[in-house]
Amino acid sequence: MMTSFPWLAKYQKGVPETINPDIYPNIPAILDRLVERRASCPCFTNMGTTLTAGQTKSLSEDLAGYLQSLPGMKKGDRVAIMMPNLLQYPVSLFGILKAGFIVVNVNPLYTARELEHQLKDAGAKAIIIIENFAKTLERVIDKTPVEYVITTAVGDLFPAPKRLLINTAIKYVKKMVPPYRLPKAVSFREALAKGHARGFQPVELYNQDVALLQYTGGTTGVSKGAMLSHRNVLANVEQTGRWISVTFKEYEEVALCALPLYHIFSFTATLCFLNWGARSVLITNPRDIKGLVKECQKARFSIYTGVNTLYNALLNVPEFKNVDFSRLKMSVAGGTQIQKVVAERWKQTTGGGILEAYGLTETSPGVCGNLPDAPWDGSVGYPLPSTEVSIRGDGFRDLGQCDDPAKIPEYTGEICVKGPQVMLGYWNRPEETAGVFRDGWLRTGDVGFMASDGKITITDRKKDMILVSGFNVYPNEVEGVIASMPGILECGVVGVPHERSGETVKAVIVRKDPSITKEDVVKYCRTQLTGYKIPKQIVFVDSLPKTAVGKILRRELKDIV
Repeated sequence: MMTSFPWLAKYQKGVPETINPDIYPNIPAILDRLVERRASCPCFTNMGTTLTAGQTKSLSEDLAGYLQSLPGMKKGDRVAIMMPNLLQYPVSLFGILKAGFIVVNVNPLYTARELEHQLKDAGAKAIIIIENFAKTLERVIDKTPVEYVITTAVGDLFPAPKRLLINTAIKYVKKMVPPYRLPKAVSFREALAKGHARGFQPVELYNQDVALLQYTGGTTGVSKGAMLSHRNVLANVEQTGRWISVTFKEYEEVALCALPLYHIFSFTATLCFLNWGARSVLITNPRDIKGLVKECQKARFSIYTGVNTLYNALLNVPEFKNVDFSRLKMSVAGGTQIQKVVAERWKQTTGGGILEAYGLTETSPGVCGNLPDAPWDGSVGYPLPSTEVSIRGDGFRDLGQCDDPAKIPEYTGEICVKGPQVMLGYWNRPEETAGVFRDGWLRTGDVGFMASDGKITITDRKKDMILVSGFNVYPNEVEGVIASMPGILECGVVGVPHERSGETVKAVIVRKDPSITKEDVVKYCRTQLTGYKIPKQIVFVDSLPKTAVGKILRRELKDIV
């Protein structure tokens, strides 16, 4: 069990091993303090338009004033945000929180069924939605508790000529806004104007108040809302801030934000960057990889956050190698395990390694991270300051730390976490909350082991583990081997039923080299995997099913033939 990064003493003499999660009274105080110190600090850039700290605060308070004016709205009510990375997102975030409400982050790519479930489950009274997806809301709004709707267009916070040009092109030229009918909807700009005229009334917020309902579990079942308090998120901002303080300089950094802000990894990382006065370049459509490369060329970024599939996609665009990486200080990965071949190619291309971290929605999200200058070794590093990690086996027994690589299986168990970043529980789900906590520990459902120096290695998700004739097979291991094969772009591995062995390994593969055969894959795997780990089913596809942040949807791989 470890409680802090061992490198603090190396890099920062005298820095305590714990953090104070109560430095700020609430999340908006991060922005307020920055405005007090440097209101002109550029904070958020999208499509070439930048908001300063002062502008972000002013706009968010206009929005807060409007939300406060809505009849029946009271402190603690839930307001959903459904949009990609736009300047409107941070304005909406701080506006909702400043007004005393709880943010419900919603994936704008949700189907009507998924949206209906989340809005009903959260009891959301209001929603701020990009008009491109308002048609989805129209289909379900009558089945939800939503009373108030604010619609926004992509360019709403751009200067007048640019705003008109972009919004007109998106709606009438590219026809990216399906016709919708939401009679009571108010436009984002109208809401700002009304809120400005009315004025904002400060609300007393406590750091133990719920700030977010962050939904999780949608890839494995019905999604549920993790209740994250202001204190949970602020603790993680402080924890990760201690981590990046090794290389960051106040007011000088530029973060390329390609992951959607409605995802907790990007959400907390961006707040951490804001706390340092860094400017976040918001990428609205990260699926446009060539467009993302162009943004990389323009931004001269010093930090990049992504998931394995996004790193891999960039590396497979020839123009990416021409990007200026001279200012790049840190590349951080989370969400899913970074594959060795991707980490090595990123290092070769950019000159810097990928700093792999580990977390989950329920921990706001950060739990562990590697050293800033550590080479890839397949681990997720050490617990963050003020974080305890325990590996638990049968009977919830603490398995301790492994000092002999040959005995790793004996020390492999469920990863359990304690710390100020751990959620309050699941919204309106006391039984599920009780099911993930035991003796004060959050049971993550992830499987791994702790080395003798406290470093954590994730072997897989407990629920993703494949059991072949009684032997454990971890999909991440098999995926890493297949991905290292020349001519393979990416792959996903799952277990499928088998009458004799219980389960067998299935690999779904995207090829770069179309001449590769199933026999080639099996032959390659035989050189690096024991027999029961070698895929018995292999399917070649053009693309893998993924979540909005690039996680492979393993449950959908089972149905691909």
